[in-house]
Amino acid sequence: MTDDSDVKRERDRHFQQEALSCLPEVTRFALSLTRNESDADDLVQETFLRAYRSWDRYEPGTECRAWLFTICRNQFLNSRARVQREVALEAPELEARQAAMVHDSVRDSPLEHTWLRADLAPAIQRALAALPEVLRSAVILVDLQDQKYEDAARVLGVPVGTVRSRLFRGRRLLQEALLTYAQDAGFVASDQQTDRGSDR
Repeated sequence: MTDDSDVKRERDRHFQQEALSCLPEVTRFALSLTRNESDADDLVQETFLRAYRSWDRYEPGTECRAWLFTICRNQFLNSRARVQREVALEAPELEARQAAMVHDSVRDSPLEHTWLRADLAPAIQRALAALPEVLRSAVILVDLQDQKYEDAARVLGVPVGTVRSRLFRGRRLLQEALLTYAQDAGFVASDQQTDRGSDR
């Protein structure tokens, strides 16, 4: 019979290889959820503590990062004082039309080349932070953490179609926020922007 200490050593070694190697990505994900470094640190600590306690339920060879993201997000939602409201995607045709209008206004203006010169990191961070949590999580998982739609759906606990809808709306809101930033910064004249509010 294998000694208990040997079993624990092997378990800890496996946890370190599989789970702790994902620490940077989980930390970034936690920070994107909490938008506060101290809260993010607490969330990461709780995530890995829960992951360690549940390590026997983890299936080796599966996507450990997605498994940790799921624990992280569930812990984040559980810690919130109020119930998270879902953001519904209404009138998908209107959403698509508005996204196309924003895209066309950028393509037909000098702004298309401005993106190559400007430091957009602060503006992107602010725009991302302003998104509702359900949209922000989808954008972060797919666009920043490079998760497949199916993996993101498992992390978020929703169908793949819902991930696509949230991603579509989140990307459109980011588009609009960055276009507004470009106007405020003087990169493009305000009269070049399509009136986005007329169809709402």
